[in-house]
Amino acid sequence: MTQIKQAKNHSITPEMEFVAKTEDISKEKICQYVAEGKIVIPKNKNRNTKPTGIGKDLTTKINANIGSSTEIEDISEEKEKLELLVEYGADAVMDLSTGPHLKEIREMIINNTDIPLGTVPIYEAGVDALENQKAIVDMDSDALFKTITNQAKEGIDFITVHCGINKDSIESLKNSDRIMGIVSRGGALTTAWMMHNNAENPLYAEFDYLLEICQEHDVTLSLGDGLRPGCIHDATDIPQIQELTTLGKLVKRARENNVQVMVEGPGHVPINQVKANMQIQKTICYGAPFYVLGPLVTDRAPGYDHITSAIGGSIAASYGADFLCYVTPAEHLSIPNAQQVKEGVIASKIAAEVADIAKEIPSTLKKEREMAEARHNFDWDCQFKLAIDGKTAKEIYDNNPTEDDEMCTMCGEFCALKMVKDNL
Repeated sequence: MTQIKQAKNHSITPEMEFVAKTEDISKEKICQYVAEGKIVIPKNKNRNTKPTGIGKDLTTKINANIGSSTEIEDISEEKEKLELLVEYGADAVMDLSTGPHLKEIREMIINNTDIPLGTVPIYEAGVDALENQKAIVDMDSDALFKTITNQAKEGIDFITVHCGINKDSIESLKNSDRIMGIVSRGGALTTAWMMHNNAENPLYAEFDYLLEICQEHDVTLSLGDGLRPGCIHDATDIPQIQELTTLGKLVKRARENNVQVMVEGPGHVPINQVKANMQIQKTICYGAPFYVLGPLVTDRAPGYDHITSAIGGSIAASYGADFLCYVTPAEHLSIPNAQQVKEGVIASKIAAEVADIAKEIPSTLKKEREMAEARHNFDWDCQFKLAIDGKTAKEIYDNNPTEDDEMCTMCGEFCALKMVKDNL
């Protein structure tokens, strides 16, 4: 029985109790929101995953993507990235591998962490097609469902599936004035397959079959935004909103079939449209948890898109996004290295913290107050403990020591706090 089915039966699971304790919210409220589909707890029955709640009234969670490509594949490096993203506080990880050894990388992740693990199954189905000397567009649709079934049996907690792309949305895309077209790899694979085979998207046409697989293993669906905007010019256009409308209908069907579901969002969005995008999604998708990539609020910062993303993510989460997918400095440029993964996680954690302050999450406000008190008391150790990246903070402080522990080298004897404190 899935988490949502048990919640509908008013049965509070150990996972719900764990989330309630972690978030300092009543277990009855967690159960209610899981039943309503406003909170998901991605945890496959076949994996000992740490229960993590995503959704209404909870702290904003972040996801970090890792994985190989056809150009670079190094399992040891992916393990290093995994260790760093866990160390710096990512709440979930997605394996986006497309290299020939993607199954080994996924196995490594499963064996080395208990945070929720997500995948994009069409990637593996495409790799398998290439290994069988087929073009990806010649992939049998049954092979895709077989891949999903196998990954569910392995213990994958949530899967990104681009079910909202259908023949109507492709026509809408053809008639649009988009510059970037489709930037989602999964969305592009799905669209190319449909056009090559002159057939409907199997994930849309056979959505009930997909739900059967997910229900059996309690896999959470992450309904992918295959038509997300890939540049500021394309934001909030008809193809994006049309796909979102389809996803809203699929959210209802998933809930009715006792499958947990969240919805993915843009993408590249100008800062003045971020709030509206969040409100539109929450309305059209019946309050389903919203999982956003960024959003990136300018196209002109390659090399710094972790900052671009953090700006957009903080605003998005303050207006309803529940789950932020990190962006690294390597976005649009290359596969990220371990250091860039760390920077992406920290930037996303900052965005989540900023949003949770705006949402007045009690546990977040408590930590913010503790940090203020530590600064007032010149309690450096406490500050480093509370900091999102305490290691870096301590390293900067230690590299510029002073004789007086109640000062740093920024102000020295002109420290505002010290001057007032000494004379009050």
